[in-house]
Amino acid sequence: MSSIYTGSPSNVVSQSTSPQEMKGVWKRWATAAQQNSKLKLCEFLVAVTNAISGTPTLVQLVHPGRQSPVGCGDRRFFEKAIAPSAVPLVLGDGMLDRLLQKVLFGIPREMTVKEIREVVQQFASAAKLVYDSGFKGVQIHAAHGFLLTQFLSPKSNVRTDDYGGTPSKRARIVIDVIRAIRSVVPSSFCVGIKLNSADVGGAESLGESLEQVGLIAAEKIDFLEISGGTIEKLRMATGDNPVSQRTMRREAFFLDYARAVRAQYPDIVLMVTGGFRSRNGMQAALESNACDLIGLGRPAAVWPKLAKEVLLNKKVKDEDAKVDLRLVRGNWFVRNMAPRLVGVGVDVLYYARMIARLAEGKPTYPPPEGA
Repeated sequence: MSSIYTGSPSNVVSQSTSPQEMKGVWKRWATAAQQNSKLKLCEFLVAVTNAISGTPTLVQLVHPGRQSPVGCGDRRFFEKAIAPSAVPLVLGDGMLDRLLQKVLFGIPREMTVKEIREVVQQFASAAKLVYDSGFKGVQIHAAHGFLLTQFLSPKSNVRTDDYGGTPSKRARIVIDVIRAIRSVVPSSFCVGIKLNSADVGGAESLGESLEQVGLIAAEKIDFLEISGGTIEKLRMATGDNPVSQRTMRREAFFLDYARAVRAQYPDIVLMVTGGFRSRNGMQAALESNACDLIGLGRPAAVWPKLAKEVLLNKKVKDEDAKVDLRLVRGNWFVRNMAPRLVGVGVDVLYYARMIARLAEGKPTYPPPEGA
């Protein structure tokens, strides 16, 4: 949302004072995205209906915070990224991991209260642009280690002012963002949020995480999506235990946390994303009441008509209604010599490339053998 701090060179940046020509581009984008389901933004947010023509499209709003690498956006080489606290990323223990962290990210600069308020208004301005363009909603990205996640977590937020020190104070910026967005869009405009599952056993306790969920649930949020992982630990790609074979009941990576949220806040509309690959697994999750919606990221990126052609197609047997996707590991050098971030990043970049192919009207395909 700020051209200074972006997460990758391909990020779309919204400006609070966009010229009329750019506003026209956004309107054409909204029209194209919602008249043909192959043109979806971000994560194909509307679960199993994502292959139906004319599906309402939501835009994901995100600020990378300390996960903004040098060379992305307009940030100068020696200019620090911003974060709730001056806590650097930890990409690994190896020499190359530490070198990559210092060169790409460095130590972020703690944000002032004025900068925090400016970021809140940037979220609101972006949401207003999305609404004016004709999209049907936004999702606030407060997961995957981006700026709002950094505020929520005691690992990266060690502030002692009104934005840190307790679970509720760490959640204040998120509440401010929700309220700022709701103040500039009508009640019919969908506003959702994406959160990480609790890092149980680490600095984030389940109790503190659920306390923050409760504060967020008290606001005007239409749905809560549960995912997980950060640039330090990419659980969104592998889950917590990628080696073990997951049963149908455990197909989703973050279903246990969703059950904990459901038990305490039964009225929240819950979406779970991460690991779903079969009709049986999705149906089991829905029937268990652990969630209301299924999020499909990687499967939808390589098979945009998966829901229509397979999952909702009664002619396809349950045992055949699935998609197998291997983890993209890269070549020998990436697997054995490259820093861990590079190794995991090749998988993320593969699916980002598939989404780009969708936007260009080109065919997509799952990772080939040996990728």
